[in-house]
Amino acid sequence: MPASVVVLLSGGLDSATVAAQAIADGYEVIALSVRYGQRHDRELQAAQAIVAALGIAEHLVVDVNLAAWGGSALTDRAIAVPTEGSPTEVIPVTYVPGRNTIFIAIALSLAEARGAKAVYLGINAVDYSGYPDCRPEYLAAYQQLAALSSKAGIEGHAPQLVAPLLHLSKVQIVALALQLKVPIALTWSCYQGGSVPCGQCDSCRIRDAALIAAGRADLASAGGGCDRP
Repeated sequence: MPASVVVLLSGGLDSATVAAQAIADGYEVIALSVRYGQRHDRELQAAQAIVAALGIAEHLVVDVNLAAWGGSALTDRAIAVPTEGSPTEVIPVTYVPGRNTIFIAIALSLAEARGAKAVYLGINAVDYSGYPDCRPEYLAAYQQLAALSSKAGIEGHAPQLVAPLLHLSKVQIVALALQLKVPIALTWSCYQGGSVPCGQCDSCRIRDAALIAAGRADLASAGGGCDRP
């Protein structure tokens, strides 16, 4: 029986690609999604569709209501989602305080409880909108914490944090997704909470530009596709 890994699956292009990569690496995938009060919870439907398309046997969805205190355009509807791009020198209002820190902690708990070898993450340090919790130094520090804070770590086999897309551009991620036959059309990108992608938020803009550059304009927002970084 193959070793297992936990994949944090948002429902977007990056996490779907990481799930497909984990399968290609020979692992049995335990998919983990989080309902955190996001205005674009349509992505959770996408996660379910991706799980079915990739043949993943187990998909857990946990609730952590970060909307209870807001602080982000993704969890507080009083804060507008930017539709004209965000300045590159500031962290955008779509940053969710503590989101990755909380998600990875939950994933590590699941991985340790199940004896999973690793946690696969879709974080990216190239086209990442300036989020502080998508940087290599953040990931390295969290790996140290995983080793220090768990029974598995004390015993010398803490789950590894694996980020296959960390240093890839969005165009390279699209190319990898196509190579791995990721069902890109099933994924969800848009930060808005509508039924179709807006094509204007940062997430849509980054995705659409990469898809067009990769020769798959048919999967961009205007072409009917929907995915999320």
